[in-house]
Amino acid sequence: MVGNDTHAAKQGQKRAVEVLTSDEVRALTRGCSTRAPTGIRNRALITVMYRGGLRVDEALSLKPSDIDPKTGTIRILHGKGDKARVVAIDDGAMATIQRWIDARRKLGIRNGRLFCTLQGGEVQAVYVRNLMKRLAAKAGIDKRVHPHGLRHTHAAELAMEGVPVHVIQKQLGHASLAVTDRYLNHVMPADVVAMGRSRERWEP
Repeated sequence: MVGNDTHAAKQGQKRAVEVLTSDEVRALTRGCSTRAPTGIRNRALITVMYRGGLRVDEALSLKPSDIDPKTGTIRILHGKGDKARVVAIDDGAMATIQRWIDARRKLGIRNGRLFCTLQGGEVQAVYVRNLMKRLAAKAGIDKRVHPHGLRHTHAAELAMEGVPVHVIQKQLGHASLAVTDRYLNHVMPADVVAMGRSRERWEP
């Protein structure tokens, strides 16, 4: 019985959601070089997942032609369930992505995936997961930091900013509003947050 309880506890830990603060995400990006091509690429990759709410596989499947700086959008052709969608991204994030596109061009890379190796090869998801761990350790972040956590953080921020649920649904690529509602309740329970902010200020 104890063994089953231990296993259940571990399963619960795996499902635990830890949302990062904007300062913590900035600390991750600061751990990437602003001059070396690899650092510029990694900054852009983290930015795409954080500011666009993309899954790691969606980000790694992007091509340069999927980025539209004029409209501030990113096209995802094969999301979960092989569904396509368009997500919005802010100007600052787009500028970070554009810096990598420019660096990529200078390296002579013309085709293939947007986020590629310096030789134009594919970047694997395991690399991104290990990268996040290294950057978190470097930044002294005690939370469990992983690619999907950036998507959680994006969703939580949109909810806190008052973005309508149906818009968040489209941004995240969820199949229904019910899925988005459950997702948001998991990462940012609005009623609990509202209750906490409405309570009388405590002065010790």
